[in-house]
Amino acid sequence: MQVSGFTVAIACVIGVAVLGVVTPVRAADRDGDLVHDLHDVCDNTPAGTAVDTEGRPLGDVDLDCDYDLDDIALSRSAFTGPLVPYAVVIDTVTVGNPGNANDTTGFGSVAYTYNMGRFEVTAGQYAAFLNAVAATDTYALYDAYMWTSDRACKIQRTGSTGSYTYSVAGDWADRPVNFVSWGDAARFANWLHNGQPTGAQDLTTTEDGSYYLNGAMSGTELQAVSREGDATWVIPSEDEWYKAAYHYNDGVTGNYWDYPTKTNTSPTLEAPPGTDLVQGSVNARGGGWLPGGPYYRTEVGAYDAKPSDSPYGTFDQAGNVYEWSEAIEDIYYRVNRGGTFDSGDRTLRADQRNWYYAQGAYDFTGFRVAKVPSP
Repeated sequence: MQVSGFTVAIACVIGVAVLGVVTPVRAADRDGDLVHDLHDVCDNTPAGTAVDTEGRPLGDVDLDCDYDLDDIALSRSAFTGPLVPYAVVIDTVTVGNPGNANDTTGFGSVAYTYNMGRFEVTAGQYAAFLNAVAATDTYALYDAYMWTSDRACKIQRTGSTGSYTYSVAGDWADRPVNFVSWGDAARFANWLHNGQPTGAQDLTTTEDGSYYLNGAMSGTELQAVSREGDATWVIPSEDEWYKAAYHYNDGVTGNYWDYPTKTNTSPTLEAPPGTDLVQGSVNARGGGWLPGGPYYRTEVGAYDAKPSDSPYGTFDQAGNVYEWSEAIEDIYYRVNRGGTFDSGDRTLRADQRNWYYAQGAYDFTGFRVAKVPSP
């Protein structure tokens, strides 16, 4: 699925620009306004409300989501309003049952309620981040392979240092970003924590917030980084990731599924939207590529044939791309979870862990974020 107006991540809303009523999408439209929640700026819009491609009611020129009389008056007076940058909207699910027991693997117990990203972070969302903070890309948040690799997420950089801009090729914006290191993911989380500011990569944007990075780039430096006490948006801990994927969602029990599709046997490896209404369907490599080149990664949330989501309602915790967690393995690596488009069903299982260099950026690795309660 591609939503008009989001192939270029620097898309803006200009006053009362009317982009048309969005056509229905397959998955994740909880408020019934016919906009995929991934792009829906205004949560809980009344069902059937005419909206633009950001999920704002048409005529909402003061951008407050309510389509009130002041909006209408401003519209009639031909007010065009200021440019408003494209805001990244992270759709989340609530992971409750605080204090649940670990699985037999030793993972999954979380003492608090938190919110897990429903989807993996997309190329469109990451490009918006780059446009906000990487006009001068001090800490290499952009990797040239994002454009040049045959498995790229198709984010392209143009211009020169000090005036770089970033855009996403058509039909890639809603697929997960790849070629991101653990450090890149931590800086994205800091940016969310800080309110999505625009500016240089410094302590107010990417270098402090949920994680104190302050220029950390090497493997040794990144391995020393940990979650701060007042963190909000974060890379999930391994327990947070595991619980959202595998826990039964049945109270404080230690009951867990083997796969993040509410099953104990492997889901079907097939193209979306999926046909298996018993085991679920995922993007992992079986007898061939799914979907294969040039995309390799499916659009987030594309597998909407139940039970392809987890017990808590997340998508693609099985397959698509591995996802970074905060967990450290040995002195060199950070743990990632979830299987990839390039791996078989074995990697989707709850008892499978993988780890890679924290400073490494790989074609099979992306991430999702979580929001945790701040003390």
